[in-house]
Formats: sequence, structure tokens, C-alpha cells
Amino acid sequence: MVFVRSDYDPPRRIAADVRRRVEMPRRTTLADQGTRVEMVEHVLAALYGLEIDNCEVWLNSAELPGLDGSCQGLVEALSGAGIVPQPALRRRLVITEVTRVGDDLSWVEARPARQGGLSIRYRLDYGSDSPIGRETIELKVTPQSFCKELAPARTFLLAEEAQWLRQQGLGTRVTPQDLLVFGPDGPLENELRMENECVRHKALDLIGDLALAGCELVGTIIAHRSGHRLNAELVRMLLVEGRIEEGLRKTG
Repeated sequence: MVFVRSDYDPPRRIAADVRRRVEMPRRTTLADQGTRVEMVEHVLAALYGLEIDNCEVWLNSAELPGLDGSCQGLVEALSGAGIVPQPALRRRLVITEVTRVGDDLSWVEARPARQGGLSIRYRLDYGSDSPIGRETIELKVTPQSFCKELAPARTFLLAEEAQWLRQQGLGTRVTPQDLLVFGPDGPLENELRMENECVRHKALDLIGDLALAGCELVGTIIAHRSGHRLNAELVRMLLVEGRIEEGLRKTG
């Protein structure tokens, strides 16, 4: 999976590789030789969720479209374009031992799979006094479960977080109608699209970050209040400690 900046002549390519990740607040950004692409996590989640692992994503600016804060539109566009099986085996990263990064407050852990494939469990905890509160989701990642359970879930943040981002020059054109902004009593000028939408979106982001491994993952990922930085740190460790092998399924 490669991002291609068409606004350069000639176009510049940046691989969806955890080694290309640079730190930015509240988004996953990749950079290579002075060129960057920002907010790639939703596109990568959609590609991984649909089992697409050979794709060029062309864009004419640094930031990918935020759409409505979910990756529903991306899933629909990719599905509409069609997915073509190819005569090559998929690479798989098989998790063979327990690996954890983080601390007592926020962490993410990888464990060997019980039944093959990738399963995730995410625990979101904003505390009992927050309008978001505590939410948990657990599922095995398949195209069907991803499209139904995760793809429609939108980006969310607290009102004070939104104000801070605007002060940093980020999200200046985004309104509460574009994503979920939580005030003291719940979403401002918006409504939840699905039950536990916040933790569903965190699981979506987690899958997008895991896609930076560059191959299919076989294992169980358990996260507690984890974010983009910790997710990427886990991927880096798994690439060192996991076992990469040729999978049985054809690439798409």
C-alpha cells in the first residue's frame, strides 16, 4: 500500500510503513524525504478491513479528506471500484508471544491467536464524570464485521480538545456537524450514529495503525485507552518479534 502525491512533478511515493511514521497530534502521518501524507489511518483501516493489500492511493495535497469523520465513504468507494484477487500469496505476521507497550494508564497488547485471523478488544475509559464515559468493543476483524460494526463510526473529541486543536491551526474548517464534538451533556449539534460509537472509532483507528505492519496480522490485540503513538510502537515491536510467513489467501 503506497500513497502517491500527484501534486509533485514527478509524483512522490510514500509507503504505508510504520518506519515512515512521524509524530503529530491525533492523527497518523507518514513522511519520506521531505514529503508527507497526513491522516492516513482511515484509508488504511478501510483497506485492511476489506482485505486489500496491493493499492496506490493518489492525492494532490498532504492531508487526506476527513469526510464525515468515519471511513464509510471510503469503504463504499473501494467496494464500488471492485476488488481483484491476484495470483500471489499474502504475507502474514503471526504473533507468537505476548507483547505489550504502554503503562498502567494506557496500553496495547498483542497475543497469539486462538482461532487464526485478527481479533481486537478495545476498552475506552474517559471516566464516570465524562459525557463519553466507558465503552468496550470486541470483534474478529473480517470484511463483514468491519463494514457493519466499525466503518460508520466517526471521529470524536471533547469540546476543549476541539478548541485546543483549532489553536494549533488544525481542523479549522471542521464543525460539530462533521464529527462528534462532546459537550457536558453529549454531542453538540449532532447525534450518535450507533451504540458505543466512540469506542468503535478507536477500534477503527487501531486497525488503521496496525496496517502499517504492511501485512496481514494473525493474533489478538487488546487495547486500553491506547492511541496512535502506542499502536505504532506495538507494530514496530511485532515486526521484530513476530513471525512473517507466506499466507494461504490470495492477495487483493
